Amino acid sequence: MPLGEFDLIAKFFTRRVTRAALGVGDDCALFAPTIGMQLAVSSDMLVEGRHFLPTVAPQRLGHKALAVNLSDLAACGAAPMAFTLALALPRVDEAFLAGFAQGLLALADAHGCELIGGDTTQGPLNICITVFGEVPVGTALLRSGAQAGDDLYVSGTLGDARLALEVFRGTLALEGTAFDAVRGAMEQPTPRVALGVALRGVATSAIDVSDGLLGDLAHVLRRSGVGATVDVDAVPRSAVLRAQPLVWQRTCTLAGGDDYELVFTAAPHQADTVAAAARLAQVHVTRIGRIDAAAGLRLVDDAGCNVPNTFASFDHFNA
Repeated sequence: MPLGEFDLIAKFFTRRVTRAALGVGDDCALFAPTIGMQLAVSSDMLVEGRHFLPTVAPQRLGHKALAVNLSDLAACGAAPMAFTLALALPRVDEAFLAGFAQGLLALADAHGCELIGGDTTQGPLNICITVFGEVPVGTALLRSGAQAGDDLYVSGTLGDARLALEVFRGTLALEGTAFDAVRGAMEQPTPRVALGVALRGVATSAIDVSDGLLGDLAHVLRRSGVGATVDVDAVPRSAVLRAQPLVWQRTCTLAGGDDYELVFTAAPHQADTVAAAARLAQVHVTRIGRIDAAAGLRLVDDAGCNVPNTFASFDHFNA
């Protein structure tokens, strides 16, 4: 007999919780932040065909579903606490559910983030996670704090996820380990939670790169009332991407999306502290530009020459 709704929840998603007062099974879960902390809450939805391909391995899909939410906590400087899962499935597929739960819960365990509730239903494959974190009062990283003169940084490397997508589309070709590497970046991103926490009190603003560097940076500039100059050739990229034509390198790094790295700003005198935070989080960060008083986004190359901004970041309703 196939599993029913409550059977599949019990088999794949019911776990003992230690931080929350109640886990899966009641109408509501109960939990509270530590005294002196504020709750940070974020929701992300992943829709098959829009956010992931049907060929993705279930383990990787489970990982990514939570990773994109943890990335939002990272951009706020919040430590993960718990999450809920709303899952629509075309049918009960136990092999899929086993792999999905494995990837999801392995990442949850790595970040001490408990599954405390959610919902399941039948329908096109759709995953919606709401994640809860905590951050000391007054220390959350926001989009609105960038100041003229700040340095502009990004973590890790950008562009591999977009490169993998272009291979799937047939626009570009990669083989063997090169394709495996960029496909892994697209399907199994690493949320920079430790870096976000380490940047509390250091970064003046932050955002994660989900829709493309320039598009996401524009949100910071708008909220902060400032502009920026970006050295497009300083944006870090992998060796695989560097082997592509320059036009594709710039397209993937500036407008690729799905990177889930942090873009943040900090005062120049904080450069050593930023480097220390990166070492603590065990992730490389790169200075890619500066924040300007004048509004607008200016792109330059290594020689300081202007680069036309023809790069369009992802938009869910114009893609």
